[in-house]
Formats: sequence, C-alpha cells, structure tokens
Amino acid sequence: MRRGSHDPAAVGALFIDVFLEAYRRPPGQIILDLDATDDPLHGHQEGRFFHGYYDCYCYLPLYVFCGRHLLASKLRRSNIDGSAGSVEEVGRIVAHIRSRWPKVRILLRADSGFARENLMAWCEQSRVDYVFGLARNARLVEEIGAELAQAEAKSKRTGKPERRFKDFTWTTLDSWSRKRRVIAKAEWTQGEANPRFIVTSLSRPECKGRYLYEKVYCARGEMENRIKECQGDLFADRTSSATMRANQLRLWFASAAYVLLCALRRIGLGGTQFAQATCASIRLKLLKIGALVRISVRRIKIAMASAFPYQDEYRGAYALLGKAAA
Repeated sequence: MRRGSHDPAAVGALFIDVFLEAYRRPPGQIILDLDATDDPLHGHQEGRFFHGYYDCYCYLPLYVFCGRHLLASKLRRSNIDGSAGSVEEVGRIVAHIRSRWPKVRILLRADSGFARENLMAWCEQSRVDYVFGLARNARLVEEIGAELAQAEAKSKRTGKPERRFKDFTWTTLDSWSRKRRVIAKAEWTQGEANPRFIVTSLSRPECKGRYLYEKVYCARGEMENRIKECQGDLFADRTSSATMRANQLRLWFASAAYVLLCALRRIGLGGTQFAQATCASIRLKLLKIGALVRISVRRIKIAMASAFPYQDEYRGAYALLGKAAA
C-alpha cells in the first residue's frame, strides 16, 4: 500500500480561500474568534500529555472562526499555554485575508486565555483590533470596589441581579508593555459578587464599555457551538493515529466536512427550515437517508423513497448547488 501525503500550507490556505470566496464583495469589518479546546486521548499517541484543567490526557487544538466560517484548526500538544502559537496562526490568516481584502478592518476576540502581551502587542503593531477576556485578580477587584458595593446594595433592595460597568486604563505590574483600556462588569447575583473584565484596543468614542462587553465580547460564546459541531457532530476528536502529523490530517478531514456542510447550508439551504440548522441536523435529515442506487455504463441513478419528508429541500439544494457550480 502506498502512503498518502499532504501539503500543510496548502490545506491551511484552502480554508481561508473558501471563506473569502463566500463573499461577493469585501465586508467592512470581520471578527475572528479564537479558542482552544480539549481533544481527549485514550491511547499512547505522540504528543500525549495530561492536562490538569480538563483532567485527562488530551491534545489542545486551536480553532479560529469568523462567524460560522472555519479558518483554522491546529492540533497542539496540551503541555502548553492555551494561547501558544496564536500569534503565528493569526498572522498567517490576517496576511492571507489582507492579500485579497487590503482595506478590511479585523477584530480579534477571545477569552482570558489569550490576553497575553505577545498577542496584544502583535495586534497593536499589525492594525488588528482586539477584545479579550481578562482574568480577575485582587488588584482589579479592588479597582471596582465602589461599583460592586452599589450593585450589592441595589440587588439586596430589589432581590434581582444588578450590574455596573467601569471603563478605565490599566497595566499589570510587570507583564504588559503599556497601559491598555479595561472594561469591568461589577455584578452582584445570587447573593455574591461576580466581577468580570475585558481588555481592548478599541477606543471609548468608537465603542462604549457596556455595549462592548454585552454585545461584542459576550457574542464570542457562539463560537463554542461551532467547536461542538466540529467535534461532536463531525468527529474531529477521532485522533487515534500514532503520530501528530496523522492526527492533524484527521482533524483537517473533519474540518473539511464542516466547511462543506456550511457551504451546503449557505448556498443550498438558505430560506429553508435548515438555513440555521446544525451539522448534526443536516446529516441526519438530508444526508443519512435510504436510497436505491443503480449504476449503468452511462449514468448513476439514485431512487429515494417517495415518503422522504424533506424531498423539497433536497431538490432545492441540488438545484442551487448545480447553479452555483455552473
């Protein structure tokens, strides 16, 4: 048997090209979401390490999405910081996007695991905006002591959760190279304080603190649903080969399946009940169906049951995909 081979750079570029070609004209702004997740291992694969947070032996893949579009899925060992390699991966993606869309404004969004000096400094030097979660500490909580007291007092008076926001300039004792804008949510809920913080390069005039936190930053949670589709619906966690190179290829196969289903949803299922369906729903209702296949010299004929409940959507998707390919 002959072993197959692949070009990692070409595979990585393909995901970005598919994303770019999904737009008829360049958008004014895009938001790139970054996140790391666990990929549990049950054998002795190369790069296997125990991760204390996830309490298992695993890989720690890095995902980058823009909305529903998957731009990168990089397999990594788990004995690293969650943000490791993010500067290189984001730099590659941003350079590729700007080669086609030189004027697009790019906002990077991620949780506190990515609020690292090297990534923030790279963004500031590369004309990329960012909004990252910021891990709380005693100094930050002390900074919003008055706002927490106000929220507590009103919450006890009304019996409902209460929150205040504070917008201020902040720097760490030694890890940051400069002062940066921080927005704090001083919340009192269920009888206790729940302070949260984000750090951003966006200025106060262009985006108010409360809106930035509630509408822009919190929307990053939707990316977790995209990761669940990749790993739960399309088996991106089937990384059981011996080497990391082979398991990276397995991860890319699952990522390609996700990209194909997203294209089907975008091109063929717009305006139908499946326009916002998950990959699992599309697989179950439109792809995993019984059919009789007849193969002759001249054609392949597929006969599906007349009782198939989604035949109109199936026909419509087939027609639209054929039109798009013409």
